[in-house]
Amino acid sequence: MTTVRLPLFPLNTVLFPGLVLPLNVFEERYRAMMRELLKTPEDEPRQFAVVAIRDGHEVAPSAPGLPDPTAVPERGPAAGFGADPLHAFHKVGCIADAATIRERPDGTFEVLATGTTRVRLLSVDASGPFLTAELEQLEEDPGEEAGPLAEGVLRAFRQYQKRLAGARERSLTSDAELPDEPSVVSYLVAAAMMLDTPTRQRLLQAPDTASRLRDELKLLRTETAIIRSLPSLPASELTRAPTSLN
Repeated sequence: MTTVRLPLFPLNTVLFPGLVLPLNVFEERYRAMMRELLKTPEDEPRQFAVVAIRDGHEVAPSAPGLPDPTAVPERGPAAGFGADPLHAFHKVGCIADAATIRERPDGTFEVLATGTTRVRLLSVDASGPFLTAELEQLEEDPGEEAGPLAEGVLRAFRQYQKRLAGARERSLTSDAELPDEPSVVSYLVAAAMMLDTPTRQRLLQAPDTASRLRDELKLLRTETAIIRSLPSLPASELTRAPTSLN
């Protein structure tokens, strides 16, 4: 078992390998994390782990509020995540490699990172200025028939895109832009579909690529059928990852 200890950045979203994650970092605990990462030499990866929040708040309250206006806001690296932060997070996350960490004049940071490797959360340490975690790196097992499944998922994904874009508009992603490597396909589709966090998390922690693709094929067929029955569709941009508030 290969383990690694990294800074931990909990978010209300799921990061997949190969996907880009822009961050606007303003809380002190995460600003401290970025300052520490900037100490890493430029020729070495500046890595942290991203996990989706199961129970807690991405941004800790900074002032008293409802229901108790006299309550003192929590402080520290584990604020908003309860007495044992390990139980506040989903157990499978993704290592992020920060290509850009830019400090603004006001001390906040603009960060652009890319997901690299899936990891399993083993323990969380809240003794420092920011959370750190011991993580087990997870290999990507292709499973059985990943290649044919990826082809089927791509066909279904194109139909899904066309339905979302509308009959009079071109597809949001041209054929030339879509990959054909099964694991890459599985992560791209998982990130691009309009799914809730628990469903995205289920796809991230699938035991192998083929299982993830089978799940996605069912989801795509179901979602496309639902979209087909709707009288109108909201404008959607599937290729842009959401920017975290922190």
